[in-house]
Amino acid sequence: MKMSPSEEQSKFSLKPTPGDYSLPFFGAIRDRLDYFYNQGKDEFFSARIQKYESTVFKTNMPPGPFIARNPKVIAVLDAISFPVLFDTSKVEKYNVLDGTFFPSVSFTGGHRACAYLDPYEPKHTSLKSFFMSTLASKRDDFIPLFRTCLSTLFIDIEDEIVSQKKAGFNKLSDAMSFKFVFRLFGNKDSSDTKLGSEGPAIVDKWLALQLAPLATLELPGFLKYFEDIFLRTFPLPFFFVKSDYNRLYDAFYASSSSVLDKAESFGIKRDEACHNLVFLAGFNAFGGMKVWFPTLIKWVGKAGEKLHGQLANEIRTVVREEGGVTFQALDKMILTKSVVFEALRIEPPVPFQYGKARENIVVHSHDAAFEIKKGEMIFGYQPFATKDPRVFNDAEEFVGNRFVGDGEKLLKYVYWSNGRETEDPTAENKQCPGKDLVLLLSRVFLVEFFLRYDTFTVETAKALALGSTVTFTSLIKATTI
Repeated sequence: MKMSPSEEQSKFSLKPTPGDYSLPFFGAIRDRLDYFYNQGKDEFFSARIQKYESTVFKTNMPPGPFIARNPKVIAVLDAISFPVLFDTSKVEKYNVLDGTFFPSVSFTGGHRACAYLDPYEPKHTSLKSFFMSTLASKRDDFIPLFRTCLSTLFIDIEDEIVSQKKAGFNKLSDAMSFKFVFRLFGNKDSSDTKLGSEGPAIVDKWLALQLAPLATLELPGFLKYFEDIFLRTFPLPFFFVKSDYNRLYDAFYASSSSVLDKAESFGIKRDEACHNLVFLAGFNAFGGMKVWFPTLIKWVGKAGEKLHGQLANEIRTVVREEGGVTFQALDKMILTKSVVFEALRIEPPVPFQYGKARENIVVHSHDAAFEIKKGEMIFGYQPFATKDPRVFNDAEEFVGNRFVGDGEKLLKYVYWSNGRETEDPTAENKQCPGKDLVLLLSRVFLVEFFLRYDTFTVETAKALALGSTVTFTSLIKATTI
């Protein structure tokens, strides 16, 4: 295992931050075209690291003109500089969830959702405390409810393989994820509300309209310029999803009375609480699962039969010894936990982080120190930080047992939750309030899968927005339990 680098304050003398923003307007357009079309995300950043010989540099980030007033950022792209984005005493998180632009509050009922609030705003503490209390109250429901949803998912996958010789995972996983999230907060099936079976499609549309300036269909040739103009000249209006969003809001409002009662005990009005609940359930939970579960299955699938056998053996042995799938049993599955962490490391479901410097601060990389001025936007592309070759051996490779034994020391460099894996969310920070739930569900997913199957194969492709599309091409049922 590679030695972990020291993160003590270095004695490097300050260096000017390399890079430039080029001409106003035109420089942002040039960088945007490079980012989406001419180079692509990874090459966009790696080319500039090579050019400037630095993992900290100035650049413009999309969407740029005319949606974002100021596209200028300072990128931090290594494991040492990236965590400055977690220090809310140094960086402000006011309206920076989506980077250099802020979607209309029409998409969230006229309220700024908790994810857009800075921790120094009093309402942030109230809302996040409400979220964390709600999740804590649902703890006993997590495992049995998710196992029930997974059982239906696996039956649907098997049926599709029988009828079509392969099974598309994403759409089936989305349906399962929305069902789980709605039942967790609403205590009933979404199909029994006015949403019917349209819940996932409605949330997809709602998300797409908000995040369109950050997306691309990767159209060929001159068509890319039409796409760029269409998606990044003016924000797409809430009007296109207004009636659907109202259905979504009404369904949660009618089905989540106990949760909304709890919100009132935190001093939050029911209407604002419900809009925040929709955001938590739709954007954070469902949106995250939509990207994350295909990513998890992709990397485990690509790892091959040897790892599948090791996981199946560990999972079945522990479940047999513990008498079921329990919190205690899950905690004893060391390899299973490592596999989840490794997938989160190699392809974090939320790759981007932003924050605005509260004051003049100094940011360190492995080799240098840079001053960032008050008010400058800091941008982190997480996959470069969590695949830092100076921290991780074979950083670009999926190593299932990376975090077993001494490898646990590297968990402080796993940043997927908007914080270090070794830290916990609080009402005063911006770390994901559902961090522990994500880890739990990921492990339960693998446990249920390998209790049912010995091995599998998949085909994968890049998804239109984030993550991957996954298709099961074979699925071998368990021969031993």
